[in-house]
Amino acid sequence: MRYILSIMLIALLAACEQAPKADKATITEAHPVKEGEGSPYRVDTANSELRWIGTKPTGKHTGRFELQEGKLLVKDSLVTGGNIIIRMNSLENIDLSKSDTTLKRKLEDELKGPLFFDVAQYPTASFEITNVTDFVPSVGNEVLMKNANYMVQGNLTIKNITKNVSFPAIIRFDEGTLTAMANFNIDRTLWGMTYRADKSMQDKLINSVVNLEFRVTASRK
Repeated sequence: MRYILSIMLIALLAACEQAPKADKATITEAHPVKEGEGSPYRVDTANSELRWIGTKPTGKHTGRFELQEGKLLVKDSLVTGGNIIIRMNSLENIDLSKSDTTLKRKLEDELKGPLFFDVAQYPTASFEITNVTDFVPSVGNEVLMKNANYMVQGNLTIKNITKNVSFPAIIRFDEGTLTAMANFNIDRTLWGMTYRADKSMQDKLINSVVNLEFRVTASRK
């Protein structure tokens, strides 16, 4: 019976540690950036954001970052380039009750601190597009993101570390307005955030896999 309970406990903890089910971004070293072509679209920062989900054995936390500014270049309904700046000090937890201000503030301060994003030293992060191609799912080329119609590649810079990430996205155009959404997982340790990533820490573990979700609205200038 003790053996069975131990197996059940291990299985439960393993399940709790899993990041949300999403496409795993392909991550490589930074790619060269070419100047985009076409019409500029300015990102509507009031209606755009970057959401995140972090997990641990005892549960998960959800939050968001505000976008500081951004511009996308579009030619013939294809995004050819662009850059988005993320305001890191805007980090906010959104799953804890606002009435429990002590726990909410403690989590936000820890994530903003030097063990994670270190927003005092690195006040912004950025995503710079390096390539966008049409995506049509096929056998052996499926993705979890339903209705994804493009594959986006770009240099993601966090804490002055730049990696190229590739992920499926939904991009739509409607009367001068562009909307884009992407949902994917990355390994935070590749950007120098190794705190509590060692699985031997058991209940103190914080999963190295983090879920990111971009929601972007932009309008033609």
